[in-house]
Amino acid sequence: MSRIYCPIRLSALAAAVSLCLPVFAQEAPATPAKAEPVKSEDGKKIQQVQVKGTADSYDPRRDDTATKIVVTSEEITRFGDTNALDVLKRVPGITVNSANGRGGEIRMRGLGSGYTQILVNGERAPAGFSMEALAPDSIERIEVLRAASAEFSTQSVAGTINIILKRTVKNRLRELKLAMQGSSNGFGPNANLQMSDRDGSFSYSFTANAMQDRFDFDAAGLETTVAPDGTVTELQSLELPQKGWFRALNLNPRLNWTLAPDNTVTWQTWVNANRFRNRFREVTTTVIGSPPFYPDESNAVDNEGNQLRSDLSWARKLASGAKLDLKLGVSAGEVTSIMLRSATNGTNPILDKHIRAEGEDRGINSTGKYARTLGKGHAFTAGWDGGVDTRDDARIERDALRSAPPLPEENSEARVERLAVFAQDEWNILPSWSMYLGARWEGIRTAVEGNAFGSVRASSSVWSPIMQTLYKIPGKKGDQLRFALTRTYKAPGVGNLSPRRQSSENNSSTQPDYQGNPNLKPELAFGIDAAYEHYWAEGALFSISASSRRISDFTRFLTYFDGRRWITTPSNQDSAVTRSLEVETKFPLKAVMQDAPAVDVRASVSRNWSRVESVPGPYNRLDQQTPLSLTLGVDYKAGALTTGASFAYRSGGPVRVSLNQRSYFRPRRDLDLYALWKFDAKQQLRLALSNVLKQDFLAENTYMDDSIGAQTRSFLYPGPVRMRATYELKF
Repeated sequence: MSRIYCPIRLSALAAAVSLCLPVFAQEAPATPAKAEPVKSEDGKKIQQVQVKGTADSYDPRRDDTATKIVVTSEEITRFGDTNALDVLKRVPGITVNSANGRGGEIRMRGLGSGYTQILVNGERAPAGFSMEALAPDSIERIEVLRAASAEFSTQSVAGTINIILKRTVKNRLRELKLAMQGSSNGFGPNANLQMSDRDGSFSYSFTANAMQDRFDFDAAGLETTVAPDGTVTELQSLELPQKGWFRALNLNPRLNWTLAPDNTVTWQTWVNANRFRNRFREVTTTVIGSPPFYPDESNAVDNEGNQLRSDLSWARKLASGAKLDLKLGVSAGEVTSIMLRSATNGTNPILDKHIRAEGEDRGINSTGKYARTLGKGHAFTAGWDGGVDTRDDARIERDALRSAPPLPEENSEARVERLAVFAQDEWNILPSWSMYLGARWEGIRTAVEGNAFGSVRASSSVWSPIMQTLYKIPGKKGDQLRFALTRTYKAPGVGNLSPRRQSSENNSSTQPDYQGNPNLKPELAFGIDAAYEHYWAEGALFSISASSRRISDFTRFLTYFDGRRWITTPSNQDSAVTRSLEVETKFPLKAVMQDAPAVDVRASVSRNWSRVESVPGPYNRLDQQTPLSLTLGVDYKAGALTTGASFAYRSGGPVRVSLNQRSYFRPRRDLDLYALWKFDAKQQLRLALSNVLKQDFLAENTYMDDSIGAQTRSFLYPGPVRMRATYELKF
């Protein structure tokens, strides 16, 4: 295959509010240092001084000009989750949508599919990266940025979730966690090891996590076709029994060398390996109408994925007081998928197909940042972010029952070149007023070539000015306002640009073939964010924020019949508008009740609206947007026992995807419980229950046409209660 090289060119709202009412109580004064008389060994009284921190200490959410929510390591590991997706569903303003209970799409403001940017250590997640395979114990913190920042990519229309892997080094840390989880349809163990230490100018940290999850369950479905006159012309029941397992291994070593007090070198590597096996049948029983061509189809799926990212960084403080950060990184990944499909007509085989797909990713990237203080109150930063990523794909399909010659192997090669430069200035204009001004230019050049289609080349560049400001209201301690103007975008992925056809066995309007569109353009968004925040006691917060995004060149998927088969393809269609309103509060109960127990309360609600202008209403929401999400949580501590609960609600309903397509999502309620018992300073036991309400997963899609009527296909996947027990030991 010829090598491609293209140089990049520079060119339930009321309920939530009622939960927040305590924040308007009289502000609690900062807790003063308390002196208590105690007796020394000789019987004389001495003063014991207990010093407590106050809300005046630095808090990135409160004090940074750019809006940032930080989820700490303690919050991440609180429920003993085995993957990062379960952690994120409890974060205010974030929802995780899953059609079948495995994996899921992370959404901010109810939007996913590339509108929400996922970063790992400040960089875009590598190809093939799975949040389901990322262990929470490997994460140091999670940063949620509602408005764009010039330092990070501005492919963040809805916002950015930045996952920071373990990097803090503690003297002589040895911690082992052994867990077992189970439910009525599966079980699996989990082990996690953390180690760190220092020796003079050298320090290191190491995290390793291994997990396995076995599953065995039966899903059920229904497919109906209703003619324009209301007559049911097709009715089919579907059975989908599944059995398999998922395994994952995470390794995260980090080495630090301090060459001088202000001169450090760091090497960090992240390795992830995952394996997935699934054996399932799709059995169709026809009650009304004609049966499908393959009424009893068996599938065997074997997937293997390996990803590696390694970074070498250097941080140096210069004599002028400026700081220079440089980083060079490489990434690699391999994905192999094997699918065996077979079917019979009752006695004789009519399908015996073998499909093998392989993908190999390679990448190199470089980032640099120069920061210094300019004049009085100016913190200036400038830098770059560039890289080259390549992907080679090979796909071979064989059908043992075909009399014709076998299909040739399909090969393709993609190359993506990226370059971004940025500058930002955070300026403390007054003690109560700070301003953030930033600008980022990003250019992307994509080239795809394959033996089954012609060469495809696409390029785009976006100039993103950003303004954020923070104003602390004088005379009202703890009250502040935020405002931001941003320009962000969503670039089309390589898979959406490639015109290669991906076929569906039982091709229909609800199971169409997929084909990319090489003429896709990036979606551009202009955004406005505003927020009011009230910090009324130590650890207590109330905030209300609103945002709006107007998106041009909006991409949606169109389904059509080409005369032989049904096909779905992405296309730029007109524009869209999205708006959001979020309310959040958290506080210790002692902030509103004198002599209250050690209870912490948190609550949030997000209401989202959107409209795709080229799709007729009602329910013409953008990207199947989640209209309403709600989180409630409480934690209680008494001696050696810590316990708590979390409730997450996500509304559903119909969505008009296009003129002819409609989806339906069932509202979802997730209730999780946990209890932690500390035996001593080195041993503790954590117990957790998730999906206590036994919520199932429903996926439903409808295609509507004046000639055939409405064809609906739905599947229901069981969602049992899952139990986890984790033994944690420091040694």
